[in-house]
Amino acid sequence: MSMRLVRPGGGRRVIWLGLVVLLLGVLVAYAATWRPAIEPVARPLPSAFTAAQVERGSALASLGSCAVCHTSEQGATFAGSRALPTPFGTIYTTNITPDVRTGIGAWSREAFHRAMKVGVSRDGHHLYPALPYVHFTHATDEDLDALYAYFMTRRAIEATAPANRLIPPLGFRPLLAGWKLLFLRQTPFEPDPTRSAAWNRGAYLVDGLGHCAACHSPLDLIGGEKRGVAFAGGEAEGWTAPPLDATNPRAGTWSVNALHDYLRGGIEPHHSVAAGPMGPVTHELSQVPDADVSAIAVYVASLMNPSEGVEHAVDAVDRAVPAAAAHPRGAAIFAGACAGCHEPGAPMGHEGRPLLSTATTVLANSPDNALQAMFSGIRSPEDGRTPYMPSFRDTLTDDQAAQLAAYIRLRFTNLPEWNGLRTAASRARAEAN
Repeated sequence: MSMRLVRPGGGRRVIWLGLVVLLLGVLVAYAATWRPAIEPVARPLPSAFTAAQVERGSALASLGSCAVCHTSEQGATFAGSRALPTPFGTIYTTNITPDVRTGIGAWSREAFHRAMKVGVSRDGHHLYPALPYVHFTHATDEDLDALYAYFMTRRAIEATAPANRLIPPLGFRPLLAGWKLLFLRQTPFEPDPTRSAAWNRGAYLVDGLGHCAACHSPLDLIGGEKRGVAFAGGEAEGWTAPPLDATNPRAGTWSVNALHDYLRGGIEPHHSVAAGPMGPVTHELSQVPDADVSAIAVYVASLMNPSEGVEHAVDAVDRAVPAAAAHPRGAAIFAGACAGCHEPGAPMGHEGRPLLSTATTVLANSPDNALQAMFSGIRSPEDGRTPYMPSFRDTLTDDQAAQLAAYIRLRFTNLPEWNGLRTAASRARAEAN
């Protein structure tokens, strides 16, 4: 047996050598992706754009849910300052109104295109991928021109976002150069000639400005979408974003029509109500031309059910007696807090609420969204299209929420019971908004 000797200080030299190599890599990446500042321009007049451009841009902004991220809770639309929690800290969204000083009013068309396609601001600094330019880069110049026209014709709001609160050293933006070399692919959308026009339109919208994979795909340790598993499910603001492919537990039940109704109206009677981050998205999609929503449904349905088979119905399960015997505390909580809306045959159930036996959150592999719905509630959009559910965050303890979730899962499904509910409830409470 031999033994390799290491001289004192050798380990430190290896660490320093690694840091030097890392620094050199960052510098090389920064040099490869460096972009100069683009000179400011006078704010374009609304007359510089056609009405058709502005109308098209409005629909595209709704499709991309731009207002959802770039509007704070009590702030003006598109004025930014919304806090976006990430595993790396909090990012505050920017002002994208045409205010010259704090917004994008001094941005030229070229500066706007560069930000959307390359993730570089007008002044040359790298933008965080909270702006999903890895998807926006696939948009056509015509669509980006329409978006530019729309934003430049909005009301200018003077508002400066708070400073980001990121884990050191992630506030050092040149590090993003290396991230872009790994994940940014500046490729135009290529239609599939073997597919229908609706499928190709849906693919373009979903993979581009719709950026659906940004939430519905798993991320790696540095926040990039894992290759080869697009649409296999992800996380968004403490909620689970379910898979949009064949691994979805209810993939066979999502027909084109069901997807269309859910995306367009925020509710589908045999699945669920759009909750959490998806609620505002469906509200925005209600402003999008119906043909585009239909195209998105065609494309997503093909991902979930590649064979394009017949939709499979889900039986309405109700195992009230064994569920109450196994989880008596959960049964009592359900009777007092939930039965008025969710008991089969309850009057409130006739207002469009899906049965819990067909609700996506109850049939999911993870209890996270069911618990999030309890603690965050389900907020009805401004137009009141979908049912409202109050938050029980201040009413239920973590243990009570766990008992309730266990009861609901056993009563309304034939699926295995959820494990680790107490821990999951504590996590959901901490992430509830």
